[in-house]
Amino acid sequence: MRRSRPPAPTPVPFSPQAARAHRVGLGLTSEQLTGALAAHGVRLLPTHVLGWESGELHPTEEELIALARALWCPAVQLMGVAPATLRDFRVARELSQEQAATRIGIGLRSYADAELTGRWTGNEEQSAALAEALGLTLRDLVRVQGAEQELEQRLRQCVDGRWQAQSKAIGKLVPVPRETLGRVLAALQSERQATAGHWGAGSWGSSTPAAPAPQQPEQAPIDRFWTLLAAQDIGGLRV
Repeated sequence: MRRSRPPAPTPVPFSPQAARAHRVGLGLTSEQLTGALAAHGVRLLPTHVLGWESGELHPTEEELIALARALWCPAVQLMGVAPATLRDFRVARELSQEQAATRIGIGLRSYADAELTGRWTGNEEQSAALAEALGLTLRDLVRVQGAEQELEQRLRQCVDGRWQAQSKAIGKLVPVPRETLGRVLAALQSERQATAGHWGAGSWGSSTPAAPAPQQPEQAPIDRFWTLLAAQDIGGLRV
């Protein structure tokens, strides 16, 4: 029985308009650009460059990285859209899979599988290294793990129950120091309990109830979590 072939990878995001604008801005002809690409290990004909700029051809990730270097611009500017996957963030940092795996401290196969499946299974230390290597914010990290819904559910459980019971699982998704995470989760739960227990500001025994204070729009637990975390010192990581 034949094994089914793995699905072809989605083409790396690419903006033909951005590529042409950068080339023209540098005053390069397509022939000159192919010479610059050759210096970065990619040998093509000038017609290939024009094919990229017309949208008829699509560069591979290696070609896109070489093109960015030849045009003296960040690769993300040639992608035309914000990175959305592990592969996109890696290419935006102009890294190969092997280079990314080495910086994170995991095997190449493990990293390649994470890109292919869209599932990241690293521990807290490896997750922090992943964020640093690919320039991910903590929100990016949660998103590329496909864990936004899980984080939101666990934060709601923190609000409704004991935050300590969720701390370890949340720490795997959001790799910040445990003491910092504990402070944020405790503050989140405390705020919600205080809000739920607030019944008004009138004086005891007053015959005329005081007018209720104007209500501020209440943030969802996950939004408030990010707000509280952003106020903490989390080293080189960004929210």
